[in-house]
Amino acid sequence: MGMLDGKVVVVTGAGGGLGETHALLLAKEGASVVVNDLGGARDGSGANANMADQVVDKILAAGGKAVADYGNVAKEADAKAMIQRAVDEFGKIDFLIANAGILRDKSFKNMTNEMWDIVVDVHLRGTYLTVKAAYDQMIEQGHGGSIVVTSSTSGLIGNFGQTNYGAAKAGIAGFARCLFQEGLKYGIRVNILAPAAWSRLTEDIFPQGQGMEELLSPDKVSPIVAWLGSDDAKEVTGRTFLAQGNNVTLLSWQAHSLASKDNKEGPWDVEELGKTVMAQYEKWPKGPQPTPREF
Repeated sequence: MGMLDGKVVVVTGAGGGLGETHALLLAKEGASVVVNDLGGARDGSGANANMADQVVDKILAAGGKAVADYGNVAKEADAKAMIQRAVDEFGKIDFLIANAGILRDKSFKNMTNEMWDIVVDVHLRGTYLTVKAAYDQMIEQGHGGSIVVTSSTSGLIGNFGQTNYGAAKAGIAGFARCLFQEGLKYGIRVNILAPAAWSRLTEDIFPQGQGMEELLSPDKVSPIVAWLGSDDAKEVTGRTFLAQGNNVTLLSWQAHSLASKDNKEGPWDVEELGKTVMAQYEKWPKGPQPTPREF
């Protein structure tokens, strides 16, 4: 018996990396899987069926159930079609993992509109379109479901050279934090994954020669994703999970009061406010590099 017996799952960008390990584990846990992948390069160029097909072949060879889908998540018709493929092949959809993504990293000084637009289009619009199609189908079915969207520490914390990617990933997190509240009415859970894993998208970002490929293997991220699609996680929604190697961390926002006085009084004097704020500086949470205060 698997954790996902009887479940039907769509995984976008499942032809390699994290998407592939998600799909393989979901199938191992008993789910029927629609393996979506456009089959393009990591910068979003090109397309072919081989990437999705090879993952489907692995699942079928292991005795699982899977079909391939080659749609582009950033196209509305394709997004609707991949959800409909789940319904046509397996009768329903229970779980969507919005994982598809590309990179066009560049310092902001050298950023072009095309680099910005295509990354935001694939990540943010692609997440919206696929989630919208799955969400609507789940409402129609009437028995709820689970959605996991893929954000990133680049969007939640920041990273050099990724203003386009970080903006899209922050947008995805904000989207999910709003949507989960609406999904409560329909029994649809929406959670956020912020993964750190070695893949073709990240292989030149992590330090080389330190065994990061094994330490941060993508198959170590997939268990939390699979669990979020199970009935055991039916009470879990609106949460952000950082998955890095074999470590899973719940991320949540904290508020730190820096200056406060009665609202019946007039506004702060600018200089007085500044001095009050900076009087607390040494007590602030340590900031992300490369700010002067290290982690």
